[in-house]
Amino acid sequence: MDSNGTESSRILCEIESLKSSKTEIDGHISELEFQLRQIHQNDAASSNGSCAPVPNGKSDFEHGLPPDMIYRTMVAFEHNFALANMEYGWKEGPVRGQANLFKSSILVVGAGGLGSPALLYLAASGVGRLGLVDHDVVELNNLHRQIIHTEDHIGRSKVESAAAAAAACCSINSTLQIVEHKEAVRTSNALEIMSKYDVVIDATDNVPSRYMISDCCVLLGKVMLCIRIGGGGAGSGLLYQVLHWDKKGSGVLGVVPGIIGCLQALEAIKVASIVGEPLSGRMLLFDALSARFCVVKIRGRSLQCEACGENGRLTRQHFQEFDYEKFTQSPLSTAPLKLNLLPTECRISSQEYNERIKNGEAHVLLDVRPSHHLKIVSLPKAMSIPLSTMENRFSEISMALKKEEGIGTGSGDGLYVICRRGK
Repeated sequence: MDSNGTESSRILCEIESLKSSKTEIDGHISELEFQLRQIHQNDAASSNGSCAPVPNGKSDFEHGLPPDMIYRTMVAFEHNFALANMEYGWKEGPVRGQANLFKSSILVVGAGGLGSPALLYLAASGVGRLGLVDHDVVELNNLHRQIIHTEDHIGRSKVESAAAAAAACCSINSTLQIVEHKEAVRTSNALEIMSKYDVVIDATDNVPSRYMISDCCVLLGKVMLCIRIGGGGAGSGLLYQVLHWDKKGSGVLGVVPGIIGCLQALEAIKVASIVGEPLSGRMLLFDALSARFCVVKIRGRSLQCEACGENGRLTRQHFQEFDYEKFTQSPLSTAPLKLNLLPTECRISSQEYNERIKNGEAHVLLDVRPSHHLKIVSLPKAMSIPLSTMENRFSEISMALKKEEGIGTGSGDGLYVICRRGK
């Protein structure tokens, strides 16, 4: 027993020693990887005729604060990097990290479900300048996930609404500068907008925008943080991904994009402050239903890539002339198309339908919405046949029409259809 106990103690001591060595080695590797990223970023920026990203080539933003305000600001945010100071033993970690963040400028493209939490936390973290880009307006169905907006701002520009909420953070970060871009990011304006910032957060919800923002960041030598679609910052590869998020599919639980947006803000803070190890060359997968996070290593950039390969042919002119909608076979805007498939004589208003009910008109009301929509609201005596199953249930509709008194089987005049959007 004594010999076993001695051997166990020896093994435990060796494990602790190896763990300590591993921590030191990991820290050294992180520092070397960061230096390598900076070299790649500077090379990419030089080859494209632009200034390098954080930290060696800041944008033209300078805080210009008096010494007393600088002191107050540093005191207010000194706890931001206290953990990094303790974990990595950086004697100047909190001061240096916060100073870098204070001088940084971050652009958030999209003030929706991802951009909302990212904007709030970045505004409160001590970022020097925060840019907001969005051309959309606030809608009621946005509010469950786009928490930066309120009911009072419905119909208002998302950028204005988000800027108002971010400005409220000035009680925490009184030095914050907020820049509003009330426009959609397109190839005609992307280079001009993004060149003014150190870090770009892609919080958009469509594929062509993600490719376009990625290419723009490669041209400018900017660090980009994105979800789901590859294309990271200059010289860094992909910085962030989330798996299986389909906003336009079956909907999204509001907290999910909130979590992802917070992670994007965290990565932006790490990059801007030069603290910690960004998700470069790695992919973070998040499964909300099982509460699982997983980080996997991804392959490096392709040497044959037209944008960032060794013989990349991406130029400013090529970028501005490129059709990203055609390339991705997807629209730049995710707003629902305004369809008018049925002529006016084939439509009736809810008031007209109510009058026909009062007049006792025999008819069949067919509700083609998904079954879970019926639990939200439904009309009495409606026949529910989801559109996805209708092809196999035409006989049921025909039988229902025959049962209604005075309705013929050929004209279909006694059949009314209700769907979610009425298109």
